[in-house]
Amino acid sequence: MSDKIINLNASNFDATIAADKPVLVDFWAPWCGPCRMLAPTIDALAEEVGDSAIICKVNVDESPELAQRYGVNGIPTLIFFRNGERVSAAGMSTKEALKAKLRELA
Repeated sequence: MSDKIINLNASNFDATIAADKPVLVDFWAPWCGPCRMLAPTIDALAEEVGDSAIICKVNVDESPELAQRYGVNGIPTLIFFRNGERVSAAGMSTKEALKAKLRELA
């Protein structure tokens, strides 16, 4: 996993999504095949966007309360935040589509 990706849990979630730049949160689990397939895309995205956006992951097994709070019923679920507010969500996606959404939210 890229060192630019922040692992979120109940203690750091709200402060992180309140940033003044776009935040992408990947809700995932280690046993999830599609999540493992998406991981290299998320890693590459984190490297490419640099400091212009924040890329995060929430392990739904370790933080089920966060998944429940945002209505995550299936994984992977990608949720975009701006200034602490949920602005959109996606499932499996391409790096280009995710990067375009982050640029749109900047």
